[in-house]
Parts: sequence; C-alpha cells; structure tokens
Amino acid sequence: MNAVTRSPDRPDDAEVEDDGISLEESLAVLARRWRLIVGCSVLAGAIGLGIAFVLPPVYTARAVILPPQQQQSGAAAALASLGGLAGLAGAAGGGGTVDRYVAMMQSTTVSNRIIDQFKLMDVYESKFRADAQKELSANVHISAGKKDGLLTIEVDDKSPQRSADIANSYIGELRRLTNTLAVTEAQQRRMFFEQQLQATKEKLTQAQIALQDSGFNAGALKAEPKAAAESYAKLRAEITASEVKLQTMRGMLADNAPEVQQQQHALTALRRQLAGLEVNTSPVQQGADYITRYREYKYQETLFDLFSRQYELARVDESREGALIQVLDAATPPERKSKPKRAQIALATAVLAGLLLSGFVLLQNFRAASRKSSGLGRDFS
Repeated sequence: MNAVTRSPDRPDDAEVEDDGISLEESLAVLARRWRLIVGCSVLAGAIGLGIAFVLPPVYTARAVILPPQQQQSGAAAALASLGGLAGLAGAAGGGGTVDRYVAMMQSTTVSNRIIDQFKLMDVYESKFRADAQKELSANVHISAGKKDGLLTIEVDDKSPQRSADIANSYIGELRRLTNTLAVTEAQQRRMFFEQQLQATKEKLTQAQIALQDSGFNAGALKAEPKAAAESYAKLRAEITASEVKLQTMRGMLADNAPEVQQQQHALTALRRQLAGLEVNTSPVQQGADYITRYREYKYQETLFDLFSRQYELARVDESREGALIQVLDAATPPERKSKPKRAQIALATAVLAGLLLSGFVLLQNFRAASRKSSGLGRDFS
C-alpha cells in the first residue's frame, strides 16, 4: 500500500496561511479574460445606447432676469426724516434678498398657477395635484448668482415650446407677486404708511365732524384754544411716535436693555409733560367741549401730515427700485435636446458592465483557488 509521506520542508497545517490574491495575479487573471470583459462591456454599451435612443428627448429652456434693486440711500434718508417712527418702519423693512425671490417662484401659489395655466396634470399624467407639483419641481431649476445677483430659470420639458413658455411664465408670476406683496424695503415702508395714513384719515374725518358739531361761541374765543391745541397735538404726536418706537424695540431687545430703559424714561417724561399741559389748559368755561374736540382734530391733523409726507417718500423710493423685473435673457424654444445624453449613457453602461464583469471574474478565480488550496490541504492530511 502506498503511503503519502510528509515532506520535512513543508510546514505544518497550522502554519499554512492564505495571503489572498496579489495584484499581479489579479491583473494576470483579467488579462487572460480580457476578450470576454471587453466584449461584454461593448455589448452592454450598445444596449445602453439603444435604450437611450428609445427614451423621449427632453429640452431645457433658460431665462435670466435681474431682480429689483434696492435704493439704500433713499431709504436711509427717509428713515432719518422719520424721527420717532423710524423704529417701526425699519422693522417693517428688512430688505429683500435674491434668495427671497427664488423662494417666491418656488412657492405653492406659483406652482399651482403654472400647473393650471399649462394643464400640467394632463401633461404629467398625474392623478393628484401634489404629484404634478413634485414633477414640476423636479423639472424647474431656479438659482441665484452669488456674485452677479442674477436669477436663472431653467425648465425641462419634452416640448421645446412649452419649456420656454413655462420659464417665461415664472417671470410673469414673479412680477405679479412683487406688485401685490411688499417685498422690498421701500414697498414695506409704503404699505406701512399707507395703512397708517388710511386709519388716520378716518380718525381725522371723525374729529372734524365732532368739531363742527360742537359749535362756536364766545367762551371758546376767550379761551384761545388754537395755540394750546396745536402744542397739545404736537406733544401727543411725539408720544405716539415714542410709544411705537418703544414697542418696536421691545420686539427686538429685552425689557432690561439700556436702550429700552432709556426709551421708557423718555416716554414717561413726555406723558408727564402732556399731563401738565392738560391741567394748565383745561377750560372751565363754556368752550370746554369745543377745545377738547379741537385738540383731537389738531392731533389727527398732525399725524395725517406726518404720515402723508412719509408715504410720498416711500412711493418715490418704490418707483425707483419699483419691483422692476428686468429680463436679461428671455427663454426661447431650444433647438437641441438636453437629455438624454446618449454617448454618456452608453459609456457609463459599458464601464459599469466592465467593472461588474471584472469583479465576477476575480471572484470566480478566488473561489477556484480556495477550492484548490482546500484540496491540497486534505491530500497532506
């Protein structure tokens, strides 16, 4: 019987270590199978190219606009002349940024208008509006230039004409929003003073009617209410401005902040001065009712004049920066498709197939080597 003898030069089984496959061995394996790898990669690339030809073409329309520019110098001059009400008007401002215009065009309101205008639920074959919104969001790319501040609108669609029309419609929707919403600093100031002016106008009308109903008599003439009433109205206007400023500061600062405390003391002093004026000028004769109404009338008249001037300044600034959407490049129907990129698809498919096949070849070779090594181990046992 033949016996297998163990060579004294061969190490024990416990000393046998599997160092794996070296890089040289892997390259040698791939070199032996290069025809298979290259052939399958070319075949996969051809299949990918065929699929790319089947995919419908997609066209990208591009529009570039210059958003409204703010006139900071005019706004600063208006706030400087505002006096005590500068705090509230400044808080109402805030200044629009380019990113704000991007967010406005990406809003649900704009998306719904675009979907309804071009019947995109039918185009995208969407059963629900939310699905159409998601599809539209994936096809529309709005970006803002960090250095030049320009807004770029790119729209992908299977129809070149529709892609251009949608891109231009976004510009129209942005114009509509900037005309109805207070976006820029001047627009916000204009809206604020417009509201204050309307409210003051109503109060002024009521005060005028009340003054006319009070009549006119000799007692009112002896009291000489005009000078006292004008001083009283001016002081009340200052108190109103101080109260608004204090309210604005409390919205931004803590109550124990030095600025808030200082404004609180100033307001208290004005109120004491007003209280003293009311005591000193309180009539005890027949013209009491007339003087009281005259004071209220002059107070509302002073506020109306203040708000009127600031409203006109805001309108001038708004007309300068004016929510003017300047179109640098209007979208036109693209002549060439942007997707799918057939060459890239074919190349990527071929490369991916080559990598996968190379990995499969190396794995098969590793398994074969492992089985062979295991067989040798059993022979020596």
